[in-house]
Amino acid sequence: MKELFQNVFFKMGMIVVLVLLLLIPAYMVQNLIHERAERQNEAIEEVNSKHASNQSFTGPILTIPYVTKQKIEFDDGHVEEEIVNRYYYHILPENLKITGEVTPEKRKRGIFEVVVYGSELKISGNFDNYKFEDFELNVNNLELDKAFVTIGISDLKGVTEQVKIKMDDSTIMFSPGLISSDIVSSGLNIRYPLTDLPDKMDFSFDLSLNGSENLMFTPVGKVTTVDLKSTWSEPSFNGNFLPSKRKVSKDGFSANWKILHLNRNFPQTWVGGKHKVVDSRFGVDLRLPVDVYQKSMRVAKYAILFIVLTYLVFFFVEILNNVLIHPIQYILVGIALILFYILMLAFSEQMYFDTAYILAAVMTISLVFLYCRSILKSWGLAAMTASILGILYGFIFIIIQMQDYALLFGSLGVFLILAVTMYFSRRVDWFSIKPIKEE
Repeated sequence: MKELFQNVFFKMGMIVVLVLLLLIPAYMVQNLIHERAERQNEAIEEVNSKHASNQSFTGPILTIPYVTKQKIEFDDGHVEEEIVNRYYYHILPENLKITGEVTPEKRKRGIFEVVVYGSELKISGNFDNYKFEDFELNVNNLELDKAFVTIGISDLKGVTEQVKIKMDDSTIMFSPGLISSDIVSSGLNIRYPLTDLPDKMDFSFDLSLNGSENLMFTPVGKVTTVDLKSTWSEPSFNGNFLPSKRKVSKDGFSANWKILHLNRNFPQTWVGGKHKVVDSRFGVDLRLPVDVYQKSMRVAKYAILFIVLTYLVFFFVEILNNVLIHPIQYILVGIALILFYILMLAFSEQMYFDTAYILAAVMTISLVFLYCRSILKSWGLAAMTASILGILYGFIFIIIQMQDYALLFGSLGVFLILAVTMYFSRRVDWFSIKPIKEE
């Protein structure tokens, strides 16, 4: 058996088999990272269900019921009109202005952090766009006395104060629920009977709204302007529109959006529910800037590179220095390399990811260094092995800090590793190589 282990080509085959076997625990580590990420999502959903989830604000929208009628003649000769269908004629604001301040807060569920916020919004604008002729509507069939105003709020648990809207000279309190779900699926409404359609109708109201992670708006105004400020220092602006002006610093951010009706794909007035206005939403994301599980998964995908390169170093140490390393020793070193990922994941849940990565790497390199010193009987060879591992961990650390250039630098790094391997193996005569002797 000892002679078999001394055979170079048997040793090469054994290394390939060990690498393939170690991919199994490496895959299990990736599953563990995915499981921990799922637990984080469950914690976020649990906090959101008690506080309030992501918020999306839409409105206000003025809606007037519209009916179609037909005449029915009875046997006695008299004629009556009967309502056949009832539709809703929706009118969006001519101008919509929203100003607000968002106050974020970090909350913990176990070891997981969740970002929630409170917001104070001031909404104002006016309605001034009644184009019945565009739809060939009979003004006499408009049920003006049944008109209503709707605002869409995706999670009503987030409303913390009574909402009162001032319409011209009237102040009315909103009621929960919807009269029509043509445009939004959750929100508040008020009845606002009309005797006729005024030339212009102003509105204004305040909205205290709690939520989690992000706050979105729908540009329903012919001209929509939104001004937000917050103490959150690392926002992510998302949705269909980016701010026209923004300022981000360590003390927070301020952002301004100005959106015209020409920038979106729905009109100012229509009948029914044929337009999905929420598809044009925009806003700000207040999620935590570092996703430790995403970074951990990126590192774990390099597991085969760690294992192959380390075993390659051991193999060349055997060949060039005529020493014998037992398969069990290869396995123990491979387990140490796999354990690095578990340590990194566990530490990253308790501290900054960069610190967790460095701490796990130092522990793994130290363990491999001391073990190599014991089995190779040489401080120099052990130091060389540890140095190569240190360079590899440093290389991967740099790659995961990058987004746009990770593939470029990763490809160049692998190319350099291959070049170094070819350089050190160029003088090995593989046809006349002698069996490895145990010292």
